[in-house]
Amino acid sequence: MKKAGRLIGRILVGGLILVLVAAAGGVFYFKSYLPNNVAKESFPQIEGEIKLEGLEGQVDVYRDAMGIPHIYATTTHDLFFAQGYVHAQERFWQMDTWRHIGSGTLSEMFGEGQVKTDSFLRTLGWKNVAEQEWEQLSPEAKAIAQAYADGVNAYLKDHDGTAVSLEYAVVALLSPDYKIAPWTPVNSLTWGKAMAWDLGGNMDDEIERAILLKTLSPEQLAELYPPYPQDYPVIVSTIGENVSNVGSQTTNTVSNFQLSTFNFQPVAENLSLLETVLGPSGPDIGSNSWAVAGKLTATGQPLLANDMHLGIQMPSIWIQNSLHCMPKSDTCPFDVTGFSFAGVPGVIAGHNDRIAWAFTNLGPDVQDLFIEKVNPENPNQYEVDGKWVDFETRKETINVVGGEPVEITVRISRHGPVISDTYGPLKDDVDPEDPKAVPFKDEAGVELPQNYVIALAWTALTPNTPFEAIWGFDQAQNWEEFRTAARMWSVPAQNLLYADVDGNIGYQTPGTIPIRKNGDGTLPVPGWDSEYDWTGFIPFDELPYVFNPESGFIATANNQANPRDYPYLITQDWDYGQRAARIVAMIENAPGKIDAEYIKSIHGDSKSLNAEVLVPILLSVNLDPELATVRDQYLSTWDYQETADSQATSLFEWFWSNLLTDTFKDDLPEEYWPGGGSRWYVVMRGLIQRPDSPWWDDIATADKVEYRDDIFARAFEETIAQIQKEYGKDPAKLPAWGELHSATFRNQTLGKAGISLIEDLFNRGPFITGGGKSIVNATGWSVGESFEVDWLPSEREIVDLSNLNNSIAIHTTGESGHAYHPHYDDMAPLWANVEYYPMWWEQESIINDSEGHLILKP
Repeated sequence: MKKAGRLIGRILVGGLILVLVAAAGGVFYFKSYLPNNVAKESFPQIEGEIKLEGLEGQVDVYRDAMGIPHIYATTTHDLFFAQGYVHAQERFWQMDTWRHIGSGTLSEMFGEGQVKTDSFLRTLGWKNVAEQEWEQLSPEAKAIAQAYADGVNAYLKDHDGTAVSLEYAVVALLSPDYKIAPWTPVNSLTWGKAMAWDLGGNMDDEIERAILLKTLSPEQLAELYPPYPQDYPVIVSTIGENVSNVGSQTTNTVSNFQLSTFNFQPVAENLSLLETVLGPSGPDIGSNSWAVAGKLTATGQPLLANDMHLGIQMPSIWIQNSLHCMPKSDTCPFDVTGFSFAGVPGVIAGHNDRIAWAFTNLGPDVQDLFIEKVNPENPNQYEVDGKWVDFETRKETINVVGGEPVEITVRISRHGPVISDTYGPLKDDVDPEDPKAVPFKDEAGVELPQNYVIALAWTALTPNTPFEAIWGFDQAQNWEEFRTAARMWSVPAQNLLYADVDGNIGYQTPGTIPIRKNGDGTLPVPGWDSEYDWTGFIPFDELPYVFNPESGFIATANNQANPRDYPYLITQDWDYGQRAARIVAMIENAPGKIDAEYIKSIHGDSKSLNAEVLVPILLSVNLDPELATVRDQYLSTWDYQETADSQATSLFEWFWSNLLTDTFKDDLPEEYWPGGGSRWYVVMRGLIQRPDSPWWDDIATADKVEYRDDIFARAFEETIAQIQKEYGKDPAKLPAWGELHSATFRNQTLGKAGISLIEDLFNRGPFITGGGKSIVNATGWSVGESFEVDWLPSEREIVDLSNLNNSIAIHTTGESGHAYHPHYDDMAPLWANVEYYPMWWEQESIINDSEGHLILKP
């Protein structure tokens, strides 16, 4: 969370503190007046009637006991109009923030402190692509998006400022000139680009590999990026009959190319800007899903489970809702419930009257960095196969609230936008005084560019139609119709899991996944040589899929999706499979027929396969008797379940953090010290088999050589010393895991201001919880920074295909985006304890459980 305060902290500290100092009642204003008076202005009307211009007929909106809206309309137009209206009622601040992120216009909301972030977002050009996508949508899709936007604007017509959300009271102090703009369909489409960025590639790993090659040999780097384990499951085990024999694409053939001489740090810094506004990213942030066929369940019909992992935030990234055509017909074909993004029409994941579907991130490699040679005599030209060609350019004007506009020029190569402004001789990029630096090697045999920039090729920068796929899923009635909709899904490519009321289960890999002439996407490549270009995309019919497997279940957890002999390259950077292995083991070893209660136990399972491997080694290490007593007391009988009340978990994870740091801090740059998680579990699992590996040796101790047990002992000694310094020497005072590993939900913008008066308005927590990285109950944290939860299961869902009304769900905070509303944080305790509420389907159940009935009329 180090970078979180950067978002608006600079402008808040510089401006709002002055306001508070000047105003004698400043503390009263934030502590009492805003919560007790202003906050209620934005609470949504949930009873009575509202007349709205633009509706064609009456719409009924029932909100159940959790505040979840269930919308009933007679036309498709009215259904999505009402969804837009309700989303604006509940979450417009979130929608407004997201559209400013997606459009690169944060400076219009928060001022000059966001110009650098906006410059990078404009360089990527998300809004430009979304505008092209809008033009390419089918008439039916345009009608849905426009109806939704009209519904949002119908709400905004009669609401402004604090009547929309409490956050605008703070914005009024920071940026008095800020005005809420009308919603447009393109605003909905831009959020798809933000999610594609969050889930869509391996660029961080690509940059990390390139930077590490400055100090490591290719062989050492390979040890830190091992192949996917042979003993962990893949999603699809056999190649389909439609797959061509295209030959292996998994070999990196980039040779004689000295990446050690290039400076990738500016690109890494640009990427960190988006981590600030979108939250942490990386291969460890994934999801779980599994479908179990009727032959294994107590009901004789499928059960489908999902929990999607995303960065922690306030309010929840999801808004739950249902959309019902009354009656359902060819002209109004929607009858669907589940989880949506505020600002986006339709239901992203959930079920309709016939099928259920779930998402986990596939994580394909759809981003490549190309190093472009720049003409030293004309910076507007770059080389392609020996010839200079002009960059395409685009002017962007960044409007700054309270300041002057800023104009930037974006350069675009044939591969994509230039995302670095790095120029200059390569020799200048290597510090000759740095003993770790690899010097420029004239003998490399390749003519290296004297000036260069780095361009990004990314499938999301080509117009695509993911929301048409979503609306297709919402309507699909069977496997064939579901796959037809999946053909329209391009980015971010997801694992699509399927089940239906006829007893079928299935899995489909969708998405636009590039085929490369050379290379495997793990390292930046020469942009001046077309031998490294993309040549096309994997045909949809040759992407992995399976329907009604003999095993009776399908499990996905960001692990390798394709068969081991699959001829195409999807990625080299899978999650390494610990969660998938545990889910599969629990399904295969179920004590009887599987029911919803057993699915709940899988959702909440907190067994650490990492601890299961490392603790026996630690128990065998010779330690000081006092230390050994503490170790044995907590770890010798531990079941490796990282539950909230477990003291053993606290001891182990503290030790794990020290073990990683002590092993690798002398070998790696500090910014690339291990962060824990899936890959590092596999790295360490291999390393402990070689007790005399050079990685164990601490190069800072020149007079001795350390081995595995030495580093294990050192890490444990440090752990006990740190715990005793923090909590005292009494072993009984060792904190339980939930005390260290709690979840605090923070507003994405104002909740990270660095000013407690503001943060206290919007943030909620801490909530004690269990789980951890690469555990089924996947609550992430950052080694070396904090044990605090920084990403998590953003929702949990169990769909019962034998009786849809028995389905259950939860998401993280609450349905409302309004601070101090009863539904702002009422889900958080349930989420922390892996509990659920009914996911009502039948109208009678919804009405019986409703706390409000709002009628919208023309």
